[in-house]
Amino acid sequence: MSVYEFRAHTLRGQEESLSQYEGKVLLIVNTASKCGLTPQYKGLQEIYDKFKDRGLEVLGFPSNQFAGQEPGSSGEIEEFCQLNYGVTFPMYEKINVNGSGAHPLFQYLSKEAPGALGSKSIKWNFTKFLVDRQGRVLKRYAPATTPDQIENDILKLL
Repeated sequence: MSVYEFRAHTLRGQEESLSQYEGKVLLIVNTASKCGLTPQYKGLQEIYDKFKDRGLEVLGFPSNQFAGQEPGSSGEIEEFCQLNYGVTFPMYEKINVNGSGAHPLFQYLSKEAPGALGSKSIKWNFTKFLVDRQGRVLKRYAPATTPDQIENDILKLL
């Protein structure tokens, strides 16, 4: 199994298969617009701009599961991300990342790359998962880990 077997809806409601990213390095992130870590959108966009031509895709998945920090509609999320951070990397519809209603992709990511002490739950907004070109989940990064701190790991895969 790989991340390529999952599907998700874009912020504009279009269903997409993650198989379109086969052969690329992926950084998959659960995001929120009203979180203390929201400024990480800037770093995510910078790393995307820097490496997209070499095969990196950043995929953002908004979630409202942490203190209600993503209350907006898909349109509001898209507008916020573009106006405030110039986000051009793919963003998907708001999902749950924990619990029985968690999106299957995040169930898979959490199982493949458990957190501290083997925890499968997502700790907070801006948890990041690094996926290699074969669709294998290699590593989970804590919410406070900034995109520039992941750059060396990304470079090794590009």
